[in-house]
Amino acid sequence: MKRLVIAIVGLFTALSFSSCGYNTMVSKDENVKGKWAQVENAYQRRADLIPNLVATVKGAAEHEEGTLTAVVEARAKATSVTVDPSNLSEEAIANYQQTQDALSQSIGRLLVSVEAYPDLKANSNFQELQVQLEGTENRISVERRSYNEAVQDYNTTVRSFPNNIMAGIFGFKPKGTFKAAEGSDKAPTVEF
Repeated sequence: MKRLVIAIVGLFTALSFSSCGYNTMVSKDENVKGKWAQVENAYQRRADLIPNLVATVKGAAEHEEGTLTAVVEARAKATSVTVDPSNLSEEAIANYQQTQDALSQSIGRLLVSVEAYPDLKANSNFQELQVQLEGTENRISVERRSYNEAVQDYNTTVRSFPNNIMAGIFGFKPKGTFKAAEGSDKAPTVEF
């Protein structure tokens, strides 16, 4: 009789935990971590392309040493900042995004300076790298959007009742999202 009561209590406990949303929160947390890994993968691809781009530009545009140095330094800083997937807080994402935005700006300055070098613009290696970099920037955008969608789904689950009670007990906290860079709400000025 005692074994039967223990078995019933054990079964009731197991069923109550399976319906408490714990497994759903774990699944969504793992999905967010997977999406974060894809974001890092896309940024790593960009970081891997930069040395080739810099080397190609360096050969044709020796006068742009300052711009090339800025790109190399921004790349070094961007690749040194990492975010622990178990701590995807707003602050950690903002710090990561800030270093990546600085790298994007330095690459932008480099590509603008290339306009002054017609030989470089005609270089097939440079053109191929520029196309790959553009494609990588598109991948980054797609992966960031996918990550933000996964975080929104996760955060909604963690903050909804009664899941918020179990989330608090088991330590599930809302995750941070990527936000638009400051000033991106204004269209850039184009002068000819």
